[in-house]
Amino acid sequence: MGWMTRMRTVLWSALIVVLVAGVLVAGAQEGDQAAAEPAFEVAVRADLELLAEEAYGAGIRPETWTGNTNLEAGNYLADLFYDNEQLADRIFGLGVRPDDWFGASSPTPSLIVRNIRHDLELIATEYYGSRTARPTEWFGAPAIVRCDRALQNIVLILDRDYNIQPATVEAVLDYCTVVKAEVEDRIFGELLQDTIATTFTPELIGSLRGDLERLADERLGLDTRPDGWIGNRVDGSPTFISDVFIDLDTLADNQLGLDIRPENWIGVISASPLVSYRSIRLDIETLADLTMGEGVRPHGWQGTNPVVRCDTTLQTLVTLLEARVGPVAQGIDATQPDNDVYCAQLAELAIQTAETEVQLEEITGEVDEELLFESQNAFSYLDVAALEYMGVMPFNTVFRPWFRNFQESNMMFVTGDDFAVFIDRRWTTMPEESFRLLPNLEGRRPRTFCDAAWCNGPQPTPTPTGSGPIIALFEAATPVATSEAVPIGPVPVNKTLVTWNNIRVTYIVDNPTTRAVQVALEICAEPAQITCEPVLNVYDGNAGIFKPIIQQFNGLNVFELSYGYQTNVIVEGATRYSRDIFISEPGLR
Repeated sequence: MGWMTRMRTVLWSALIVVLVAGVLVAGAQEGDQAAAEPAFEVAVRADLELLAEEAYGAGIRPETWTGNTNLEAGNYLADLFYDNEQLADRIFGLGVRPDDWFGASSPTPSLIVRNIRHDLELIATEYYGSRTARPTEWFGAPAIVRCDRALQNIVLILDRDYNIQPATVEAVLDYCTVVKAEVEDRIFGELLQDTIATTFTPELIGSLRGDLERLADERLGLDTRPDGWIGNRVDGSPTFISDVFIDLDTLADNQLGLDIRPENWIGVISASPLVSYRSIRLDIETLADLTMGEGVRPHGWQGTNPVVRCDTTLQTLVTLLEARVGPVAQGIDATQPDNDVYCAQLAELAIQTAETEVQLEEITGEVDEELLFESQNAFSYLDVAALEYMGVMPFNTVFRPWFRNFQESNMMFVTGDDFAVFIDRRWTTMPEESFRLLPNLEGRRPRTFCDAAWCNGPQPTPTPTGSGPIIALFEAATPVATSEAVPIGPVPVNKTLVTWNNIRVTYIVDNPTTRAVQVALEICAEPAQITCEPVLNVYDGNAGIFKPIIQQFNGLNVFELSYGYQTNVIVEGATRYSRDIFISEPGLR
């Protein structure tokens, strides 16, 4: 054990250093991120062995220890995971793991290594008694690897799909908290600003005050409030959010004790109204759980979305994912009383979605023509839900299909020169029989982009303008009557009559339950929809009333209209009007 053991340890350490250095040099010569990944794997093994050397004793390992250093071996990652778990048993106890343990579960090899590195850092923190204390020989990893899994995946998506990297220096105190604030500012202040504008309404902000007052009534009595209560209920007040925050803090002091808060209490607000809303909302929900019982709420409670009761980092991940791939929480029972169970299920689903990256084989050289088809003016989208419209893929554009959507949907993921998008099979040369043979999208989230000359977006799906998929569907339906329309209401005078083809529709929020959608409308001089003016009002001939204006969107009035072709309306602008309108269903946009 003496001289031989020390010599074996020295040789092992030297081998690891040579391996890491060699791979780093190779990576630098290649000059790409993929080439550097093996160095990360070797560094994990090196640090694992270094810690095992201290934890077990010099040159001592369990009989089941693999010590696999062969990067080319098919079982390299499995052995790395297995040895890391053995070391965890040694440090934490057999089968005992901390709450923030990742495990290796991921469909992507590079993320398996990332997860093992995260867990190895937890082992090292436990062994050395500090998050920062490490031997001088420790290779370590970027600071983000020590953050929670939701935040790591937010940073992953920003880098992978948007080419956005955090600017926070790694030496900053409480790195993960600072990075979280930075990426949330980027996401909600820049990246998803337009999306947030359509969903983050004044009513949502107002619900904070409403629920806080309901909780105070329930706990203190009707209109009985602690000293210092502000009670600001003025919509649009510049101090509205900060006043709600102060009153929440006052009520928490009254109910829990001065400055006594649970561990998951956030207790801060941000310059971002949305980030502040989520922080206050989660704290209100936490206070309600503590004072009334988990899941018990006063009558009229507005915070009914179960997602708002989950960790705010998870909420950010879900928001980012839904902007890319559509709804994430489908299939989770939102009515279950145990909110911890709901949030755990949501976290598992969101992480699985974020970490699933479809790797498409590279198409080089000759490709079997049976795998290629052509577009027939198909509408293209960055998402399978057909919300991020990228333009019309011109006739005869060649593409290769990869995956189809579920059940009766005709949407499929295709790639070609300078694009990877979703299109509808019906507007291509691809037979339905071939479409049905494609693998479905289950468990896959392919990366989409559109750099071809015809790409123009992302933008809202346009109203059909005379040709293409939607108009073909419309013309295949029951023909529109050609007789003179009967006036159904206050017909405008001294204005030009146009048809539904001249109305530009911007789709904002669908309501599948009522088969209606909130839309911003413009009425144009010609079907090309170039010279347009805002729609001032919409008269509903069935109800005999004007449709209410719900809100403003980019300076346009927003109305809620039913799906389909309607002739019992008057759509009126400043100089034009129409007696009909066509509102597309989501699957046709």
